[in-house]
Amino acid sequence: MFAAQCMRLVLRRCSSAPRPKPAVAHKLLRVQEALEVQNPTGNDIKVQGWVRSVRSQKEILFVHINDGSSLESLQVVADPRLESRELTFGSSVEVQGKLIKSPHKRQNVELAAESIRVVGPCDGLVFPLKYKTHQSFEYLRQFPHFRCRSNSLSALLRIRSEATGAIHSYFKDNGYLHIHTPIITSNDCEGAGEVFQVEPANKDKEPEENPNFFNIPAFLTVSGQLHLEVMAGAFTKVYSFGPTFRADNSQTRKHLAEFYMVEAELAFVENLQDIMQIMEDLFKRVTEMVLSKCPHDVELFHKHVVPGQKTKLEKMLNNQFIKMPYTEAIEVLKGAREDFIYKPEWGQDLQSEHEKYLLKHCGEIPVFIFNYPYDLKPFYMRDNEDGVHRTVAAVDLLVPGVGELCGGSLREDRLDFLQSRLQRLGLEDTYQWYLELRQFGSTPHGGFGMGFERYLRCILGVENIKDVIPFPRYLRSCIL
Repeated sequence: MFAAQCMRLVLRRCSSAPRPKPAVAHKLLRVQEALEVQNPTGNDIKVQGWVRSVRSQKEILFVHINDGSSLESLQVVADPRLESRELTFGSSVEVQGKLIKSPHKRQNVELAAESIRVVGPCDGLVFPLKYKTHQSFEYLRQFPHFRCRSNSLSALLRIRSEATGAIHSYFKDNGYLHIHTPIITSNDCEGAGEVFQVEPANKDKEPEENPNFFNIPAFLTVSGQLHLEVMAGAFTKVYSFGPTFRADNSQTRKHLAEFYMVEAELAFVENLQDIMQIMEDLFKRVTEMVLSKCPHDVELFHKHVVPGQKTKLEKMLNNQFIKMPYTEAIEVLKGAREDFIYKPEWGQDLQSEHEKYLLKHCGEIPVFIFNYPYDLKPFYMRDNEDGVHRTVAAVDLLVPGVGELCGGSLREDRLDFLQSRLQRLGLEDTYQWYLELRQFGSTPHGGFGMGFERYLRCILGVENIKDVIPFPRYLRSCIL
């Protein structure tokens, strides 16, 4: 009985004793999320990122932090006693504190720090990027593994991400089905032979073994078009957005061996004008979405990297694209007072100098060149049956600063026409399956492709197309 009374007394004392206050849970926010808070009320938050600047004064410490979610950094104000030797430009940190209203006009909020923890130090003397130092694209190319931490390249990658989402959104809103087309394929869609052949690194084989890993020659894809044509025969409207490869041995600023391609294919399309309209709508809609979602990132390029590009882009968006037949384009070039390196002749492909002149002639407004000579284009493009000037229903979209951005056509849906051309090319057996698509429930159809990196170069004005890819080719091969 006495023991029970003692136990009750102990429990009563424990329950009345003061309890320690629970730790305050700090909500983790991205920098962009913190900057977008309109009316901060001293909420407890946590931010993780990299130090962009440190400025210590007698009574206050200023630190700017960026985590890649925004071009603008978040200002942290703290007691100078929180400063440490490891708190330097480039170091990774975790800061906890209260989000408060900033007294400065240039920023809406700031973080009053309660603790600053250096997660990973950075030696500023050795780190290739320097505080308050402008790094040119040429300099950044020397450090491809660090260049994404620079303002210009991080802004470009945010724009690239937003443009990717906008492209998917455009096609989804218009009833297209997204298809993942093969990266390794036996098809040379363009028919030019500029493909990378896929073979195993270990080529040691027994004499009786097939020399090809897949029993037939296989290549990295140059286009998903032929696969999309198959899918369009079942789903009407399809698109793909993925990597493509061209083995054109060129090191120019306009060439990439690996790039991303947006491709679409539509059944029940009989007019090339419909394909042109989709190209124009895609360009304008995606660009408007990028401008609305990434205004500060785009402004960085238009204001500091390529001044004047904003005016050029607005001109592209605010005007109807021009349509010009190939035959008319050749006549315009022949009448030009220009000393072209390549003399313009009907039946010859347009060179870069010709494309630049045509765009200049059209007032730097994008222009569709259509109805190309029959012999210039691949076997799958529809014959216009137009006599002496025998052409196909093909179209290229030329844009200022880039040249060809999109290419498309109506596909040859007539079995006899397609079979005759494949026979002349000696490809009838290879593309027997393609002929069968015209035998069973065929429809008039067409499609197009757009180079994604060229699109980014067009809207931002970046001169070297290699600067709009996440990594140079050699780094892709050793890391990704």
